[in-house]
Amino acid sequence: MLNTHYLNLPLSDADVRQLNVGDLVYLSGEIVLSAGLPTYQRIFSHVNEGIELPLDFQGGTLFHLGSLTQETPDGYEMLYLNPTTSTRFNPYMPTLIRKLGLRATGGKGGLDHTSTLAMQETGCVYLSFLGGGCSLLSQAIQKVTAVYWEDMISHYRLVKLQVNRLGPLTVGIDTHGQSLYDSLQDQAQSRLPDILNAMSAQRC
Repeated sequence: MLNTHYLNLPLSDADVRQLNVGDLVYLSGEIVLSAGLPTYQRIFSHVNEGIELPLDFQGGTLFHLGSLTQETPDGYEMLYLNPTTSTRFNPYMPTLIRKLGLRATGGKGGLDHTSTLAMQETGCVYLSFLGGGCSLLSQAIQKVTAVYWEDMISHYRLVKLQVNRLGPLTVGIDTHGQSLYDSLQDQAQSRLPDILNAMSAQRC
């Protein structure tokens, strides 16, 4: 049976181990996000070269979310959140999941099987964000608590953001090795011969 979970960050191992593919999640607390491929490449290089990162990810999140922040007299203000395609980060995420000690990552479109194995090994889940859900997701924004790597353009920067009931987010990959994306791909592959046969018959 699928369940709905209201979770507070940072997440514990028990928090993520209880989640199953298809469950709905709402998050409250502090998340970390960036939509920039160069950002993930920089994190990956820092990890591999032993260079200290500007923040501690241990037990936290790294979401594939675009955003727009602007400076105000009181600090940074975030105007919106919007998910970006996670598959762009496939080469980097297995290493980042393992080395950063992430409990959750996510965006839209899922990650590959190598990332699924890393999540199963370490206790991390992939949360699928609603594509086109910018208005709904942005309602969860409370305040920007930190911005890192300001040499990058706004939506590439690493941002810490306080959120309240961010969601609904769907568990796309769980800690038990189950992936909605692998399942859908397997279903598509199994149907392909019948589709091709039907197309061939229509040409006759």
